Amino acid sequence: MRAAALSTRFTEMVGVEYPIVQTGMGWVSGPSLTAATANAGGLGILASATMTYAELEGAIRKTKSLTNRPFGVNLRADATDAPERVDLMIREGVKVASFALAPKPELIAKLKDAGSVVVPSIGAAKHAVKVASWGADAVIVQGGEGGGHTGPVATSLLLPSVIDALGGQNGPTSIPVIAAGGFFDGRGLVAALAYGADGIAMGTRFLLTSDSAVPESVKQEYLKRGLQDTVVSVKVDGMPHRVLRTELVAALESGSRAKALIAAARNANEFKQLTGMRWTTMLRDGRTMKSSGDRTWQQIIMAGNTPMLLKAGLVDGNTEAGVLASGQVVGMIDDLPSCDELIQSVMTQAHDRLGMLSRLA
Repeated sequence: MRAAALSTRFTEMVGVEYPIVQTGMGWVSGPSLTAATANAGGLGILASATMTYAELEGAIRKTKSLTNRPFGVNLRADATDAPERVDLMIREGVKVASFALAPKPELIAKLKDAGSVVVPSIGAAKHAVKVASWGADAVIVQGGEGGGHTGPVATSLLLPSVIDALGGQNGPTSIPVIAAGGFFDGRGLVAALAYGADGIAMGTRFLLTSDSAVPESVKQEYLKRGLQDTVVSVKVDGMPHRVLRTELVAALESGSRAKALIAAARNANEFKQLTGMRWTTMLRDGRTMKSSGDRTWQQIIMAGNTPMLLKAGLVDGNTEAGVLASGQVVGMIDDLPSCDELIQSVMTQAHDRLGMLSRLA
């Protein structure tokens, strides 16, 4: 028997059965995982930052062939071709546009005019207020426990600070908030709802499913890990990045800055060849990143590390030469269910917990 649906403002907004989002993870969130999540009743999100325009076009059409349910695409708002990718999404009828960095108000307006739901990811209350004022439909709030690029504030503090900033102290927030960072089961979903969120987003938990295309040997490497086996490093790409502790990460942490920059430049060239990007495009993207935030040129050069190091680990299965992004929640995971089994387990437990709480009222 399937778990009963759970309706929130977010599920109604995007048209899904359950308030569960599978985040857009580079090299991981392809058509099969995204469609499996959508078919299971959640919101799957394709990760496009590691795709060329043509690959994204093919991935959207492949996902549409695997599911007739809503799904999303995660975009880099600072990418030179972001407007063209947005046009592609609109033409293909993609329901949700997810952004790792806040998109410009004009881009938000264009998507909303076409009927798309715009959901930026944010890491501070002030950023949530800003994107809400620009017209964002909802936000994903990732606390420090999350994998990949992350901030220093734990979800248990960041989430209520964002909810309060959006007017949710004693009622609904001005726009729906999706909580991310440290979630893996129904208890976490209920806790997020109690804070005032409208759902949860999970990355590592969906990476560790049978529907994920990550090599089996790499998944087993994750399953061996405990709660202390991740580290936030700035040596991967110059920005705080939560990854599994490995010999490579230890070497990056202890290595010289000059060697790191040389390796980053080499990886940037490999990424250029892989995606077919021109150096002029990469430099334009770098200037955009520089002007849109606090990144130094050193950090921008080091950003070339991320796609190739992640590809080595998550696609090629080379855990000695690659980096494995991971949330701290990895230490709570010991199985590889299908997306449907995972979502049914989360929702069954959530309904049980909600029933228990109702008896206490």
